[in-house]
Amino acid sequence: MSGVNSSRTLGVLLASSASLVLVLSGCSSDNDTPSAATSSSAASSSAGSSSTAAAESCPTAAPESGAAAEWDLDGDTGSIAVTGSTDDAAPLVTVEAPFSVAETQVQTLQTGDGPVVAADATVSVCYMGVNGRDGSTFDSSYERGAPVEFPLDGVVAGFQKAIAGQTVGSTIGVAVTSADGYPNGQPRAGIQQGDSLIFAIKVLGVS
Repeated sequence: MSGVNSSRTLGVLLASSASLVLVLSGCSSDNDTPSAATSSSAASSSAGSSSTAAAESCPTAAPESGAAAEWDLDGDTGSIAVTGSTDDAAPLVTVEAPFSVAETQVQTLQTGDGPVVAADATVSVCYMGVNGRDGSTFDSSYERGAPVEFPLDGVVAGFQKAIAGQTVGSTIGVAVTSADGYPNGQPRAGIQQGDSLIFAIKVLGVS
């Protein structure tokens, strides 16, 4: 894997080192116009009868060396091996580049015991985003140690497909096509037109 650039952002783009996250709509992935901004951590603890309490941090420690992958996937080109996060360690995504898929593929790594996430829910998650073209990590809330919160109907299609229908507490791997990510690229995140993306996600809470 290549080096990490934590100033670059996902389908969810970090606006500043403070805590604002810009969420790009899946239908506007051909431009850089943000459609929403939310707090990356504090909002996840908001109370309410329809909300589920979320953890206030994402583990920053490296995964245990030699840990077996929970998901191996051969792409149309290349391959990936994904190990989800634990309570103590960040996930690991290993890429044999260039990796690409013709269809978005979702794999539940560990099933949580919380409520099911609706397609229009607001979720709090920890995530890592990796570019299949070169194996570089372009964004990671695990590096920042703080989860992000956003409405699922305000993110790129592949991220929504990964989370909708999952249960809170689940860890998920998803390989996202360019069409379900950024068909025209996202320069601020180093994503080029045609790049397939890989995300390792943990759903912390939902409201």
